[in-house]
Amino acid sequence: MRILALDAALGACAAGVIADGAVLAQATRPVGQGQAGALAAMAASVLASAEARETTTAGLDAVAVTVGPGTFTGIRAALALAHGIGLARAIPVIGVSVGEALAATLAVPDGWTLWTAIDSRRGRVFLERAGSTTPDGGVIAAALDALPALGPNVALAGDAAATVAASLAARGTEVMLTAARLPSPLGIALAAAARQASRLAPREAQPLYVDPPAVKLPATPPRPPPGSPAPDSVVPPGAPARDSVAASG
Repeated sequence: MRILALDAALGACAAGVIADGAVLAQATRPVGQGQAGALAAMAASVLASAEARETTTAGLDAVAVTVGPGTFTGIRAALALAHGIGLARAIPVIGVSVGEALAATLAVPDGWTLWTAIDSRRGRVFLERAGSTTPDGGVIAAALDALPALGPNVALAGDAAATVAASLAARGTEVMLTAARLPSPLGIALAAAARQASRLAPREAQPLYVDPPAVKLPATPPRPPPGSPAPDSVVPPGAPARDSVAASG
């Protein structure tokens, strides 16, 4: 199964082409602004590299993309690109969480629980437990100074893993800090293949939002400035004034 894997959920953009667990081409680089353009260029580059390496003309079977948790802009950019490629090539788009992508390339000893810790940039972290079968992937948000109990033996991955590990260790929790910080194209593809084979719970290729949007529309419309006409007194251009309309009947 040939999969184009895409990620822009955290502090980098990544793209890769993976065929049955073998990496044909991949690229990863830090990106601040302009994730959409950078990721599109990287996807085109790895596709060209993979096609140049192969001796067959077999095309892609699917596009896999991280759906979160992570940054709003990066997630939306990656999903838009993934759906565009999927539509153009008539292939499925498979969504995987950041935690699923990280867990796909990690093995922890028996008796340990793998958690992914993602910096939410609000003094809090997103925590995702590996192997969760709930629709939201078992992702929770927690303040760094009020972390929940994650189990007696906790293995940690993700960009906030070191911070969470220090906090848990101070409370007496046994902690194993893995080296995995960001999703890799291989991990994304392996998680997507597992989802296609029904080894992971179903998930739509849509953003996985843990927190509500930071900006909300007001519950009531703003008041007009002083001196403005009341809404029901405004007459559309060309319409007769309200007091000039003859009553019928």
